[in-house]
Amino acid sequence: MTTTSTNSARGDQPQSTSSAASRVLGAVVLAGLGLLVVLGLIISPADRIQGDAVRIMYVHVPSAITAYLAFAVTAVGSIAYLWKRSRWWDLMAAAAAEIGVVFTATTLITGMIWGNLTWGAYWVWDARLTSTALLFVLFIGYLAVRSIPADRATRAKRSAVVGIIAFLDVPIVHFSVDWWRGQHQPATLSRLDPTIDGLMLFTMVFGMAVFALGFGWLLLHGFRVKWLTEQDESVGLEEAILERRSAAGSPHDQSQPADAIIDRSAP
Repeated sequence: MTTTSTNSARGDQPQSTSSAASRVLGAVVLAGLGLLVVLGLIISPADRIQGDAVRIMYVHVPSAITAYLAFAVTAVGSIAYLWKRSRWWDLMAAAAAEIGVVFTATTLITGMIWGNLTWGAYWVWDARLTSTALLFVLFIGYLAVRSIPADRATRAKRSAVVGIIAFLDVPIVHFSVDWWRGQHQPATLSRLDPTIDGLMLFTMVFGMAVFALGFGWLLLHGFRVKWLTEQDESVGLEEAILERRSAAGSPHDQSQPADAIIDRSAP
């Protein structure tokens, strides 16, 4: 009985996180990254003032925008979870946050390299740099909250609240160069008259598009991994309940389906 239930539950699950659509998307992202390398390192010209150091911006800026996008998904997913109590939204928020932390780290690292080439120092306590570092720490905290042992509903609720609060730093990061005077250069693209044009502008926007597609690919796989992990945990719990009932041999215990007990703890 236990074996049949387990095989049935596992048979309903996909055996892989990939699909035909995700493989096509992955191929598009890989080709786009290759073209971005050619554009950024070879075809796009050096800047009049920054020289070849400007090429770091073709990774730095798209990484920052993608981090904003990822944390926006986390915030939306967190709000949706608190409203709908949907496990789908909880897992989507978690997957997006992990990706956002990676892109924020990339933003900080490339920014430090650019800063050393431009300012002569890897780090200054500029408003943009400081608020970005805080954003990184806040979402590391979000992931830490998700790892605290608790039942599924409690963990999801705590994480949703932290995710919403942490996202409040995103607009502060974005507008910090306008609100406070610092060493970081003003906004390049979020204005009616961008300070770059021609092939440099195209390369920057192309990089943002490729990184956004890459985020979509990572989010798809990250969500599926989390979903399959939770399904596997549910199957494991069902096995443990059925084995305990079988060992006890109590008719009263066997009168209630195992999945009913599992569902009580689900959000």
